[in-house]
Amino acid sequence: MEANDTYLTVTGMTCATCASTVERVLNKLDIVERSSVNLPLENVKIIFGKNATAYDLDTCIEVIQKAGFGAKKNVSAIENRENRENEVTSQLKRVILALGLSIPIFLLTMVIDDFGSFKSLNVRLLTAMTFSLLVYTYSGAEFHYRAWASIRRGTANMDVLVHLGTTVAILWSSAVTLSPIIPFLPEIFSASTHVFFDGASFIIAFVLLGNYLESRAKLKATDSVHSLMKIQPKTATVIDNEETSVSPVELVPRGSLLRVLAGEIIPLDGVVEKGLASLDESMMTGESLPVPKKVGDVVVAGTIVTDSTILIRTTSLAQDTMLAGVIDLVNEAQSGKAAIQRLVDRVSEIFVPLVVLAALLSSIFWLQYGDNIAHNSTMTSAEISVMVLVSTLVIACPCALGLATPTALVVGTGQGAKYGLLIKGIEALERAHSTSIVVLDKTGTITEGNPRVERITTVYGTKEDLVSISSGLELESNHPISSAIRMVSEELGCQPSKIDVIETHPGLGISGKLNSSLVAVGNLEMMKKLEIEVPDIVKESISSGAGEGNIIVLVAEDKNVLGWIELSDKVRPNSSSSIRSLQRRGIDVVMLTGDRHEVAKAVANSVGINTILSQVKPDEKAEQIRRLQKEGTVAMIGDGINDAAALTIADVGIAMGAGSEIALESADIVLVRNDLSDAVASLDLGRSTMKKIRSNLVWAFVYNLIGIPLAMGVLFPWTGILLPPAFAAAAMSLSSVSVVANSLLLKRWKPTGQTG
Repeated sequence: MEANDTYLTVTGMTCATCASTVERVLNKLDIVERSSVNLPLENVKIIFGKNATAYDLDTCIEVIQKAGFGAKKNVSAIENRENRENEVTSQLKRVILALGLSIPIFLLTMVIDDFGSFKSLNVRLLTAMTFSLLVYTYSGAEFHYRAWASIRRGTANMDVLVHLGTTVAILWSSAVTLSPIIPFLPEIFSASTHVFFDGASFIIAFVLLGNYLESRAKLKATDSVHSLMKIQPKTATVIDNEETSVSPVELVPRGSLLRVLAGEIIPLDGVVEKGLASLDESMMTGESLPVPKKVGDVVVAGTIVTDSTILIRTTSLAQDTMLAGVIDLVNEAQSGKAAIQRLVDRVSEIFVPLVVLAALLSSIFWLQYGDNIAHNSTMTSAEISVMVLVSTLVIACPCALGLATPTALVVGTGQGAKYGLLIKGIEALERAHSTSIVVLDKTGTITEGNPRVERITTVYGTKEDLVSISSGLELESNHPISSAIRMVSEELGCQPSKIDVIETHPGLGISGKLNSSLVAVGNLEMMKKLEIEVPDIVKESISSGAGEGNIIVLVAEDKNVLGWIELSDKVRPNSSSSIRSLQRRGIDVVMLTGDRHEVAKAVANSVGINTILSQVKPDEKAEQIRRLQKEGTVAMIGDGINDAAALTIADVGIAMGAGSEIALESADIVLVRNDLSDAVASLDLGRSTMKKIRSNLVWAFVYNLIGIPLAMGVLFPWTGILLPPAFAAAAMSLSSVSVVANSLLLKRWKPTGQTG
C-alpha cells in the first residue's frame, strides 16, 4: 500500500469494550503496527507495516467482521455522513416498533388482570409472550448477534449484558406461561405469579432508544467538520485564452485563472489577480466581519465572495487546499486517543466480566436467602433472584463510561476548527489544559513579523554601497529582515551586489565574497565570529537603537564595519491583551528570542513580559524549553524555521498560521488567523474540554456506583426498593444520552472576544 495508514468504517460498536475488541483483533495481525478506534465517529485508524499490500485491508475487514462488527472501506466524507444518517433513520424504525409493542406488553403483565384461558394457558400471558418474542427476535436481533460474537472470542461487552438480561427474562417468563402444558418443568415455574415480559421488551426498547439518541448526538458532534466538508465547491469557472468553461475542481491545475462571482465560494487557494472584493472567512477563521481583498492578496478555498467579481490565480490543487488540510487535521485529531481514554478502555475491559460475576453471585444469594431476608415481599426468592440478575446485567452496561471522553474530544476539536484553531492531535488538547508556562517567540508572534527599515547609518562609504552589499547577501533568503532590506534597496534604486560563496550562519547572519573580499551582514555575534572589530562608539550607537526596540543589522566589508541598518517590527494589536489574559490565568509568560537583549527588553516592556531569554540561537531554543519543562507544562508559540525544534520539544507546540511550513508541521496546534489571542483561546479550549471529560466520567461512575447496588437489591431488605429491569434499562440509556448531551454543551464554547 502507498500510504502507511488508512481508515475503515466500523459499525455495531456500542461501548468502550467493543472499541477495545476491534483494536485487539487488528493488533494481533502481523501486518498491523497499531490501530485506534474512535467510537463516536465509528471508524478505526490502522497503521500498517512497511510490507503491507492492498489485500491486507481486506484481511482487516474480515477479522473485524469475524469479531461481530460491520466493517467497510471508507467512502467519501459526505457519502459516509449520508450513510450514517440513513442508519439513524433505520434505528428509529426499530425503536418505534419496540416501544409500540412494549406498551401493550406492560399493560398485559402489570395492569390487566384476566383475559381468560385457552387450553389451560393464560391468554393474557400468552399474548404478552408473543409480543415479547417479536421484540426479542426482531428488534433485539443485533444485540444477540453481537453478543454471541463477543462470547465466541472470549470477551464480554454491553451486548452480552443486554443479551443475558433479556434472555433470562424471556426464558423465565416463557417457562411460567407455558408451565401448564409442559409437565416436566420444575414446580418453581408453575408456582410463580411474576413474569418479566415487560422488562425484557422495555430493556430492548430503551437500549435501542438510547443508541438512537446517541447516534443522533454523535452526528451533531461532528457538525462543525461536516459543515467544512459541505463548503468544498465541486466545480470552478476557468478562464483560458479569454474562453470560459466550468470544470470539476479536482481537474483544475495549479496556476489556472478562475472567475468567482459575488455570492460564490472560492474553489481553490489562490491570489487575487484582478478585482476588489470582500470575503466572508467565518467558516475558516471564525472572523464574523467580511475581509477586504485586493490584487495580490491571498484567498483560500471555502471562503465566500460577498460583493463583487474577482479573478484569482490558483496556487494549489484540490487535495492541497488549506480547507482540505483543515478537514484532514480535524479528522486526524478526532481519530486519536487521549491517555485518559486509554485508562477508561482498560477499566471497561474488566468491568463487564466483574458485573456478570456480581450479578450471578447476587442472584444466587437471593435465591438462597430471599424468603428469609425479604419475607414481606410479594415475590418468591426465585422471582427476586431473576429480577436482580436481569436488572444488574442491564444497568451496568458501560456505555456512558466509553462515551465520556471521545464525545467531548470530538466536539472540542470540531469547535476549535470552527474558530480557526487547528488541533493536530487529541494529546495536545489534553495537555493544553495543564499548561503553566507559555514561551513566546518575538518576531512574527508578538510582533507582526514584517519589519521595515527605519534608519541607515554609515561609518565608511556611502549609503548606496551599504544597501547594495546587504541586499546582495540577502538575495536568496526568505527571512522577513531580508525582505525588508531588499525592499529598501528597490526604493533607493540600488542594484544588489553580485556576491559569491554565500554562507548562512543560523541566528547570526550571512557572509560571502565580493571581489575576493569578505562581506557580511548580521548581528554583533556574527561580527565577533568573523573577527570583525566593532568600534565602541558603534556599539553605543546600536545599543541606543536597540533600546528603542529596533532590530540592528551590521554590514561589514574586509574586516571593517561599513555601518548598520535599523529596522522596526510593530507589535501585534492583540499581543498586550493576550499576554495579560495568559497572566490572569496564572500562566507564566516567557519571551524566547535570538535578538539582542536591548531589543527584546524594549518589546517585552511594551507588552508586559517580565521573563526574557534573549540572544538564544535556534539550536539552543529546544534546550531552553527542556529546562523550563522541569518547572511545569510548557506551551511554545512561534512561527519560523528557527522555532521548529522548540515547537516539537514543547508539551504543546502552537504555530502562527502565516509561519513557515516547517513550523506548521512541527506544531500541535495551528492558529489560522495568525492572532496571538487565538493561542489563549486554544489553551482555554483544552481546559473546557478536559473539564467536560471529567464531569462526564464523574457522571458515569456515580451512575454505576448508585445503580448497581440498587439493582443487586442491597437496600431491598430495609426499603423494599428493588429496581425493575425496565427501570434499569431506562436508567442505563439515560446515562449514555446524558453524557453525550453534556459533551454537546461544548458547542456553545467560543473564544473570548470572538463573535463568529
